[in-house]
Amino acid sequence: MLKIENLHVSIKGKEILKGVNLDINKGEVHAIMGPNGTGKSTLASVIAGKEIFDVTEGSITYNGKNLLEMPIEDRAREGIFIGFQYPVEIPGVSITNFMKTALEEIRRYRGLPPLTELEFRKLMKEKAKIVELTEKLSNRSVNEGFSGGEKKRNEIFQMAMLEPSLSILDETDSGLDIDALRIVATGVNQLKSPDNATVVITHYQRLLDYIVPDFVHVLFDGKIVKSGTKELALELEHRGYDWIKQEYEQNRQ
Repeated sequence: MLKIENLHVSIKGKEILKGVNLDINKGEVHAIMGPNGTGKSTLASVIAGKEIFDVTEGSITYNGKNLLEMPIEDRAREGIFIGFQYPVEIPGVSITNFMKTALEEIRRYRGLPPLTELEFRKLMKEKAKIVELTEKLSNRSVNEGFSGGEKKRNEIFQMAMLEPSLSILDETDSGLDIDALRIVATGVNQLKSPDNATVVITHYQRLLDYIVPDFVHVLFDGKIVKSGTKELALELEHRGYDWIKQEYEQNRQ
């Protein structure tokens, strides 16, 4: 589904990603872990299409297409969903109207007829249950005045409505209490299918107690320096990241 090869990315002349390689297939859940400043959010932003970054080398292929040649809108239409650490507020635009517009645009791009009002309302109600999103919240402006937990639940609700092929969740657990974390993780797990894939970017093991990854990758110094199964995340929780740094420096010598 997604193939990243030797990806080098800079911002204002400073190199952040220094040769990332990653393969993601349908039905898989990947976790990307690592300390602050190693390029995790940069990787998500480049896949999303944020234009502040310069790709200086390498490629990203998504379902056989050159992702780097796609405008940001087409990446979303092609089924890529990005849940960012700090979801933006959109004053004056209700969640209902926002989702209706987004869904209609994606369906138009894929040659599908628009949903009727009854179909759309039924879908909203069904998906809202997944993250316990109340009708009161869905009628408010997008993320305006929302708590951290409400913003993250709204992100997963959007994911549920759009049914993306590839979801990348950038530090979704940031700022969540245990109840909000459970709700968000339950939503992600319910949306998993053999036809989609999820990438979870996180610092901590606690999210992976709820969303169990098939693969765990450690991003350090702009590269994926170690990959493994969920046991690697448990080891990181126990030992921290210092041993990764030491192992990486030894391998460079």
